[in-house]
Amino acid sequence: MPDSYDRDRLHTLLNNRALKRGDFTLASGRKSSYYLDGKQITLHAEGLRLVSEGMLAVLAGYDQPVAAVGGMSLGADPIVGGVLTAAAASQHDLVGFLVRKEPKGHGTQKYIEGPLAAGQRCLIVEDVVTTGGSSLQAIERVRDFGAEVAGVVAIVDRMEGGRQAFESAGYRFDALFQITDFGIDPPSA
Repeated sequence: MPDSYDRDRLHTLLNNRALKRGDFTLASGRKSSYYLDGKQITLHAEGLRLVSEGMLAVLAGYDQPVAAVGGMSLGADPIVGGVLTAAAASQHDLVGFLVRKEPKGHGTQKYIEGPLAAGQRCLIVEDVVTTGGSSLQAIERVRDFGAEVAGVVAIVDRMEGGRQAFESAGYRFDALFQITDFGIDPPSA
């Protein structure tokens, strides 16, 4: 697995491709002076490679092995594919899974898609974390499935409560960047 990646290049890509400044209304209805569109990075060849290498570097820092990576579909989908490809290139055995927002309406009607097995230790991946709600929902579904969640890793932490939510629930949280790395102060508490 890579022990380092070109963090500076990923920062440049995020700043130039994903970070938009102005007046935005977020999904929560809250106003923001910036918007971070993670898909502009995870659906870009070089961006996804750098994100994947960065997440594998984080994964290497875990004290116990992690067998799977996954997260809430649609945001985690390209990240999971990228991390799996980077893992294979470095001879690291890893499987991926996706968590549906709603159960499949036919067939098995399950929330978890992919070769995740009950009892496996996994990592939840996310592009941008604000409050952590989406990843906490993914964690709940993975735990209900019978797998163990080791932690959550994101590309960017907006520093708006996500870290505290994960840590309060007993999960490790890592982010490749914090919003302050882009010269933006998080909102006051």
